[in-house]
Amino acid sequence: MARRTRHRVLVLLPALALALGATACAESINTGGSATGEISLINEGKLTTCTHLPYKPFQMSEGGKVVGFDVDLVDLVADELGVKQEITDTPFEGIQSGELLNSGKCDVAAAGMTILPVREQNMDFSDPYFEATQALLVKKGSPYRSLADLRGKKLGTQLGTTGEEYAKQNQDANGYEIIQFEDLGLLTTAVLTGQVDAAINDNGVLYDFVKDNPETEVSVEFDTGEQYGIAVRTGNDALRGKINDVLKKAKESGEYDRIYEKWFGKKPDKK
Repeated sequence: MARRTRHRVLVLLPALALALGATACAESINTGGSATGEISLINEGKLTTCTHLPYKPFQMSEGGKVVGFDVDLVDLVADELGVKQEITDTPFEGIQSGELLNSGKCDVAAAGMTILPVREQNMDFSDPYFEATQALLVKKGSPYRSLADLRGKKLGTQLGTTGEEYAKQNQDANGYEIIQFEDLGLLTTAVLTGQVDAAINDNGVLYDFVKDNPETEVSVEFDTGEQYGIAVRTGNDALRGKINDVLKKAKESGEYDRIYEKWFGKKPDKK
C-alpha cells in the first residue's frame, strides 16, 4: 500500500482538552530519586509506548505479541517503575512530529527514531541508545551501488523517515523518482516485487531483512551518523531522566549488550 495513494488525517484537539485528557487518568509514581522526581503516567499501572510496526528487529509482531530491541529496552524502564509496558501501533508521522506524545496518547515513543534538531523542537529525547546510518536495499546482482546509479529509476522511501529526507536532498543531483510507502514492510516488499528498483532506510533493519530474504542485498551505506533516542513529551524531565538512568545502568551491567546480541546476533561495536 503506497503512501501516495492513501492518506491518514490526524485531528488536533484544543490545548485545554488535551491537557484535561492527558491528566484525567494519569498515575503519579514517586521514583524516590532527586534526579528524576515524580513521574506521571497516562494510564495507571502502565508505561504506554507509541511505535510503528513493522520495524524489525526494533519492533514487530511475533506470536501475537510485539517484540524487539526497542521493546526490551523500554521493558527495563517499565520494570524500574514497577509497571507493565503497553504498546500502541500508530502512524510514524504522528510519532516523529511529537503530536502523539504531547497530546497524551503515549508516555514514550520508541520507534527506531533518529534524534534530529527539528524533532527536538516538538519532543524531548533520551540519551542516544543506538547508532545508525542509511543504506540501499536492492535485488541481489542489481547494478545499483550508489544513488547516481538510480538515474531514471524508482527509489522507495518510508514516509517521514530520515531515509526519505536523505533521498529528497539528493534527488535533483541524481535524477531518480521517489516512491513513498507508509511502512517498512510495504517498502521492502516493493523491492522484492520490482515495484521499485531500490529502497533506502536504516542499515539495521535492512540487514535484518536481507538475512531472511537472500534474493536481496544491501549494496551501499551512506554515512549519515544518526543516533536513536527514546522520546517523551516536551518538558517531561522526570521520565526522560529515569530512561537515561536505566539505559546507563543497562550499559554498565552488560544487560544492554545482552539485549543487543539477542536481536542483532552480535555484541555492539565498542568505540
